[in-house]
Amino acid sequence: DAAVLIFYVLVSIHGFVVTAHVHAGDQPLSKIAVHRATISHGISASIKASPSVIGIEGENTASVLAQYENDHPSNDDWIGVFSPAEFNGSVCGEENYRETPPLICTAPIKYQFANYSNSDYAESGKASLQFQLINQRADFSFALFGGGLSNPKLLAVSNSISFVNPKAPLYPRLAQGKSWNEMTVTWTSGYNIDEAVPFVEWGAAGGHSRARSPAGTLTFSRSSMCGAPARSIGWRDPGFIHTSFLKDLWPRKRYTYKIGHLLSNGSYVWGKEHSFRSSPFPGEESLQRVVVFGDLGKGERDGSNEYNSYQPGSLNTTDQLIRDLNDIDIVFHIGDICYANGYLSQWDQFTAQVEPIASAVPYMIASGNHERDWPGTGSFYDGLDSGGECGVPAETLFYVPAENRAKFWYSTDYGLFRFCIANSELDWREGTEQYRFIERCLASADRQKQPWLIFAAHRVLGYSSDYYYGLEGSFEEPMGRESLQKLWQRYKVDIALYGHVHNYERTCPIYQNQCVNSETSRYSGTVNGTIHVVAGGGGASLSAFGSVNTSWSLYKDYDFGYVKLTAFDRSSLLFEYRKSRDGEVHDSFTVSRDYRDVLACVHDGCEPTTLAT
Repeated sequence: DAAVLIFYVLVSIHGFVVTAHVHAGDQPLSKIAVHRATISHGISASIKASPSVIGIEGENTASVLAQYENDHPSNDDWIGVFSPAEFNGSVCGEENYRETPPLICTAPIKYQFANYSNSDYAESGKASLQFQLINQRADFSFALFGGGLSNPKLLAVSNSISFVNPKAPLYPRLAQGKSWNEMTVTWTSGYNIDEAVPFVEWGAAGGHSRARSPAGTLTFSRSSMCGAPARSIGWRDPGFIHTSFLKDLWPRKRYTYKIGHLLSNGSYVWGKEHSFRSSPFPGEESLQRVVVFGDLGKGERDGSNEYNSYQPGSLNTTDQLIRDLNDIDIVFHIGDICYANGYLSQWDQFTAQVEPIASAVPYMIASGNHERDWPGTGSFYDGLDSGGECGVPAETLFYVPAENRAKFWYSTDYGLFRFCIANSELDWREGTEQYRFIERCLASADRQKQPWLIFAAHRVLGYSSDYYYGLEGSFEEPMGRESLQKLWQRYKVDIALYGHVHNYERTCPIYQNQCVNSETSRYSGTVNGTIHVVAGGGGASLSAFGSVNTSWSLYKDYDFGYVKLTAFDRSSLLFEYRKSRDGEVHDSFTVSRDYRDVLACVHDGCEPTTLAT
């Protein structure tokens, strides 16, 4: 994809220069020159949308037909969907002003070219488009523009469209709490706490007893954004984000739950009923299945242009996970969540896309460059990848069991697994606060009860044969493994997982650039090195491999896919790489070992001994 490039940028960090591996490419909504929009005169055009009221049966997604005519049609004409429906200059904030007030100061939430469904539009001047809308707490309107994306001329605006209840509680997403027997439920609504009290009604599936747990409410404002477009044309009110903590759960038990709000008049507004299975007790021997991927992004099922070819594999991965949901216990999405890049409407659309997954199993996220990076905000990389979001939407819309959600590093236990999730967008080097967290997380794992120790971060802090890493000769994020590899070795980390590079790759068990085991698919005995895996093929445009045949690389795949880890017991682990297109396994290995193998002395991983008796 010529529009999506990968390049190196030199950024100065703390007095020295590092080369940051950046997946570039324009967020498609950024191609619209909103600030240059004008009103076209002397052209007869019209557009209407139907039906005017949607969601009558309680649905949160609806199809809307836009019909339009133009007596001077062009193949550059396009339709923008705006929400709220009123998008003229009267609603502009100070961030949008230049020398004169702009005609338009907000980007559409999606768009499509007018000739998308009718190739004869440029001659006939008549066509129609079906758009899929989700409930986003406001009404919608459709605008017909001429002049292409770079010089938009407003020709006509439709009537407004609205869901029956725009404020409805929507898109529940589960996450592990800070203890193994706690599940958190986060959702979005249009109700502030002075209008309604948020809560979750829940109980054991099949039981008659139901509890109600209150929810805390957060939001953020335009002033919380660090720069444009998030603070200007990309800004959209995020609504209110509620999180409830369901505590004292029994291990591996099925629970049902329903999000709700008690209105000030005594009536209730309810979401749909969902269910989840609670986490196993740490160390419990049971079948435990974990899915890991990075860089998913979002797609548009109506073919809307803003995400065509930007994240071409996103819907395939999402749909495959939905099909396999009965065989998944927990999901880790390790950074680059939806690539909103400062266009905040896209966060709602992403939470709607993953709702079938996130409402049923814990959906744990990590911070990536497209969530966090912005100059002068404390991010380790001084890039522009977050579009001015500087981490605020991600850390507010998704719960993680971190001591400080803004720092975004955390540990979580799931049965036989200990996961140490790092934040590659903040400094991880030796002597830093994050380094101390990583060591504490690894060191505190009880390997007799939780033998499978997993490290994850967004950027490749380990090994990758990515083309641009290869050009530099490091085959890693600069300074990545130099500080961390001794921790992985000392604490015998089984697998380190990364995103950021949009492909799949698996290494041998490795330490200090050397394979320490000649086996390729059946590992057993002593843990003498860490297997590093790039699982960044969730959905964003793929990254090329370099021409160097790295000796430590066992399997590469230039395709979309995800990783699945299955723990059968304390001694047996299955690793699988599955392609998104069909869910089939294309790479796998097994690990078989006993507790004494974890305790065994290995190079740079030996406990001190004494001759004293």
